[in-house]
Amino acid sequence: MEPIIINNLSFAYPGQKELFNHCQLSLDSSWKLGLLGRNGRGKTTLLKILQGKLPYQGKIQTPVTFSYYPFGVTDATDLTWNNLTAAIPQLEQWQLESELNLMATDPALIWQPFNTLSGGEQTRVMLAALFAQDGAFPLLDEPTNHLDQHGRQLIADYLHQQKTGFIITSHDQVFLDQIIDHTLVIEQHQLILEQGNYQDYFDQKQNRDRHAINQNNHLLQEIHQLKQQQQLKQQWAQKAEHEKVNNSHADKGFIGHQAAKMMKKSTQMKGRLDKAITDRQGLLTDIEKIVPLTINALPTHQQRLLTIDKLSLAYPGHPLFRNLSLQISPHDQVILAGDNGSGKSSLIQAIRGTFAGEQTGTITISNKLMISYVRQHYSDNQGTLKEFAKSNHLRYDDLLNLLRKLGMARETFTVPIQDMSMGQQKKVELARSLAQPANLYIWDEPLNYLDTYNQEQLIQLIKQSRPPMLIIEHDRHFIDTIATRKINI
Repeated sequence: MEPIIINNLSFAYPGQKELFNHCQLSLDSSWKLGLLGRNGRGKTTLLKILQGKLPYQGKIQTPVTFSYYPFGVTDATDLTWNNLTAAIPQLEQWQLESELNLMATDPALIWQPFNTLSGGEQTRVMLAALFAQDGAFPLLDEPTNHLDQHGRQLIADYLHQQKTGFIITSHDQVFLDQIIDHTLVIEQHQLILEQGNYQDYFDQKQNRDRHAINQNNHLLQEIHQLKQQQQLKQQWAQKAEHEKVNNSHADKGFIGHQAAKMMKKSTQMKGRLDKAITDRQGLLTDIEKIVPLTINALPTHQQRLLTIDKLSLAYPGHPLFRNLSLQISPHDQVILAGDNGSGKSSLIQAIRGTFAGEQTGTITISNKLMISYVRQHYSDNQGTLKEFAKSNHLRYDDLLNLLRKLGMARETFTVPIQDMSMGQQKKVELARSLAQPANLYIWDEPLNYLDTYNQEQLIQLIKQSRPPMLIIEHDRHFIDTIATRKINI
């Protein structure tokens, strides 16, 4: 197929540094391309630029018409079919049903109100609608967020068998490795385009980083030796010059000749030193630094922090789960697993006393227990970071320090939270929880929108600190690494 050619692309948001600076790219429209990079590097921005939704400098030549996931829903209470055709008027029912069958998804879902579909079902019908269009080139922005493991595998299998190209962003490495054949990575100061999946890129990245670190260490050693030698030769030359001036019996011609030779060698050595210093510049600029996180976990003498006994939750005519029992002790990291729609987030609502449905059984929270939450939805986080810190009773410096450790650029600190990228907003929600003093942490899908480096930070923090936690998460690597217990609903 024909290439998507990007010439001399530059872009910056007002008042912020450039995300793209005179970038040159040629992407084959038959590729299944993974668009990777840390939060805030411009992945979603690049997808918007391709769609013509943001002004930019440069030129983009493309033979395809871009379509985008997720697209807007006009009326969530209306039938799914009506919402899909409102977004994609040319959509044909038979094509949509064919794509849903390929995704092992019941086509009858399109005749249900959109808001009655689970998050995974909504994702699948949207993806099917995009791929049902003739000639469209899908841009898929984080389709794995909020999906359970079964839903992720359905979509991975579906995308793997697609014969058309697409661009996809996701922070689920296992998912990406099953479907992509090329990677485009937005690093700190460059764009890296490579053939292969995420693991192939990561292996190459590690090799490049190791080479840069070894070269840097070699140059540092050379610089140290050159500085010492240069200093010794300068001292000898100065001493010889002093003897020539102050010792009337000295052979001033010989001493002057030797001093001049030493000064010449010192000058040559300075040239070698300057070259070594220049060679070091930029060597480590694209090495990602993983800074250890901190958590304000408070010790407790309580042996049972949270006890749930024979709990059943339901909405009218729609049971969620029955007779759930669990206990969390001071050193437990409990993973709550289950398919979308099984009631995991509803359980957290019940623990917080905000569940609006029918509830039987008991939830016992230890006396004076301080609980810190990471919510799945946090659109109420708005305003400046300073205002956010004050309203959440946090030290402003502590909040900023955690955000820097999570990789947020300093220039982002002045951006209103609601105007940040989804990954940056997630970091604000996570930093709030890490900074709050707490005896128990309850996190609802903490990895959504976080890049793989942040995910590794959380894994290392939990393994080292072992704070008591109840976590809803679908990422297999995360679950297998940190969980002391897994409970399926």
